Amino acid sequence: MRLLRSFSSSVYKPQLLLRTRPPTHPLLQTKNSSLHKHQSQFFSTTQSAMALPPKFAGQKLAFAPPATTGNLPPTVHTIELFLDYVCPFSAKQFATVYHVVAPLIRANPHWASRVQIVFRQQVQPWHPSSTLVHEAGAAVLRLAPEKFWQFSDALFRDQDAYFDVAVVNELRNDTYKRLAKLGASVGVDEAKLFDLLKIPDKVPEGGHANGGNKVTDDLKVMIKMARLVSVHVSPTVIFDGVVAGDISSSWTKEQWVDWLTKNIN
Repeated sequence: MRLLRSFSSSVYKPQLLLRTRPPTHPLLQTKNSSLHKHQSQFFSTTQSAMALPPKFAGQKLAFAPPATTGNLPPTVHTIELFLDYVCPFSAKQFATVYHVVAPLIRANPHWASRVQIVFRQQVQPWHPSSTLVHEAGAAVLRLAPEKFWQFSDALFRDQDAYFDVAVVNELRNDTYKRLAKLGASVGVDEAKLFDLLKIPDKVPEGGHANGGNKVTDDLKVMIKMARLVSVHVSPTVIFDGVVAGDISSSWTKEQWVDWLTKNIN
């Protein structure tokens, strides 16, 4: 099999094509046979809303039981927010969504039963501390998933404390200690949070010297999911599987109301 890429102005659409053996029958030995056309069409895929692994359930804001139509399974619209804890524009968008948009949706029964919001953690490696703060988010998802959005709110409010200049001379485990204290401020067990984050100063028995911490594997999954839909920077918003390039971090309450009215039906 091989992976082909096609690009539009805003959406990356991977196409997976099945490579088959050349047909042996003389009637099928044409370059543009209907068989090859059928196979290309059948095995092509387009971008769709990603699933949310149960272990990351805390990333989702659901507002009401989903609306149903006849015998069809309940299906709701999904707004995915790809945000980085140390990105100022992400902080601005998170504050608007969490403190303004989410309450609006909760108060509107029509919207509440038809849309959900998912916070996708977006690590931006040109900010070295981005990995550390998102590891803290992953640790909260393990220990107290119901606190994830509250912890994220506290972290965004305090994001300056994790910018490059603030951590350049700080030991990695000391940064983790501060993040554990921040978790404690919203009710997450500080000691358990730090235990998931800390890096041992000696190679553990049977381990190796570059194994990361206890949430490294979770962070790898999050990064893979963002790469799957070619998200590069934050904030990026995906609505029902398609990049919503019109949604801005600077949107006001009125702009969000107008957008929700047009799109949540």
